[in-house]
Amino acid sequence: MADKDTTDPSSTKGGAAEESTAGTPYAGIAPTSEVVAAVKNVSSQIHDFAGVPGKASEPGPGVSECEGRDPDTHYQVYHPWNFMPKSGADNDIAMENFRKKLVGGGWVLKDSYIDNSPNRNLNLIADNDSKKVSVWIVGYSKNTVPSIGINVRSACYQVPEGQTVDHY
Repeated sequence: MADKDTTDPSSTKGGAAEESTAGTPYAGIAPTSEVVAAVKNVSSQIHDFAGVPGKASEPGPGVSECEGRDPDTHYQVYHPWNFMPKSGADNDIAMENFRKKLVGGGWVLKDSYIDNSPNRNLNLIADNDSKKVSVWIVGYSKNTVPSIGINVRSACYQVPEGQTVDHY
């Protein structure tokens, strides 16, 4: 998704597709419930990638507008959650597991960097173009209670004709 294919077939003039002005790639037409379920499945896969015991936070996915598009017909799904490994050492192991797993199975690791915070947290950003999602993972290994912040986000979708966006 970082290599943005922002062509939206619903916005054509004279048969030629126009480029989106928004930075989020267009993924096609799908009901909100279908994309929410797909993002939940990706979050479950990411959870499995951790490879260490721990607890995931409870809040589920949400639906947001796609910048520069009609908010009644276009949307993207986001799912921010937190993973708390049983120990601080497991936090580092999980981050290494994420780094290894986000380079195959359709995943492409787009960026890996240490942020400028006092704790110098490891950040991983990856895309899965076939699933039309991105993930941003931040390892808070040096916090008093180590954890990992995970945000899965879909591309921009359009609801089928006659439907409106269901907000979760």
